[in-house]
Amino acid sequence: MDFALTEEQEAIQDMAQRFAADELAPHTAQWDEKHHFPVDVIKKTAELGLAGIYTRDDVGGSGLGRLDAALIFEALSAGCTSTAAFISIHNMCSWMIDRFGSEELRQKYCPQLTSMEMIASYCLTEPGSGSDAAALKTKAVKDGDHYVLNGSKAFISGAGTSDLYVVMVRTGGDGPKGISTVLVENGTPGLSFGAQERKMGWNSQPTAIVNFEDCRIPVSNLVGEEGDGFKFAMMGLDGGRLNIAACSLGTANAALKTALDYANERQAFGKRLNQQQALQFKLADMGTELEAARVMLYQAAWKLDNKTPDATRHCAMAKRFVTDTGFKVVNDALQIHGGYGYLKDYPLERMLRDVRVHQILEGANEIMRVIIARDMLKEYQA
Repeated sequence: MDFALTEEQEAIQDMAQRFAADELAPHTAQWDEKHHFPVDVIKKTAELGLAGIYTRDDVGGSGLGRLDAALIFEALSAGCTSTAAFISIHNMCSWMIDRFGSEELRQKYCPQLTSMEMIASYCLTEPGSGSDAAALKTKAVKDGDHYVLNGSKAFISGAGTSDLYVVMVRTGGDGPKGISTVLVENGTPGLSFGAQERKMGWNSQPTAIVNFEDCRIPVSNLVGEEGDGFKFAMMGLDGGRLNIAACSLGTANAALKTALDYANERQAFGKRLNQQQALQFKLADMGTELEAARVMLYQAAWKLDNKTPDATRHCAMAKRFVTDTGFKVVNDALQIHGGYGYLKDYPLERMLRDVRVHQILEGANEIMRVIIARDMLKEYQA
């Protein structure tokens, strides 16, 4: 059992940390305030190989693993949680086409995605199906050499700006086996977008409903085979859950550092805050909980890289534990700042708003408990 990072992983981590410090952190407060989607900065990540982290190298990807990705998103989120999360979504789309798409689709889209000539959004959730994703109703009906799409997707990051949409649609009967995956380019007739959602956080990326009204796409835009879409979605979410957990971890670590700096400067009752034993204990607990979260995340990523039979369970465990821990640590860091933590002059209130949604998306943490319990109990259900 070796807990040390390789030299390559340390270099990857350092590169992502430098990008976060130079390109994200100086602007994140303004992006949040102005609701600005920094596409120009996001596209710079392609130059570093971060637009196709675990996409194969023959189409411009970096061919890295899930542990490498966890290191990257932990580092990026310390600069801007919301922007790091969008880069994760783009990577999931690149990976899904590379992993399951035909060679024609791979060669058509992956080089443009790994270079970020195109940016991509992932469309699974609908107004009437969130946690119950297999109940989705957006239909794709075959008409000659085209599919005709009708329906809507909700809470779609990048909606209206992204160039390509990876969409889960119903091509068959009810349930997961009737779901397929198709690609829809922006500008396709019948594709439209709702108004931008007014959100608590994640303000540096747009979020809106995606509508399909007699939207015609070529049958060749089917990813894999009909009926395989739900399987693709669930496999994609294993990695997505690790990435969003990494975003919580990186943000919480930045919040802890901010709290440590503040506690060293702020005076109360005649001495610095970091000399008050109650706050020392709180800081110790925050550091301990984050270290436990980091070990759990890295272990789950290792299991996914090595395709262990319990990888899905551990991805769900990591997502549940790390996002809950991350939110608690950010909230504790805000509390240490007292009234100042509640002000926009300090980063804590933005961090809190941004990490809160991590307990909901990529599968709500209640659903993570369902996945974990179901796997734990399956041997008793024969």
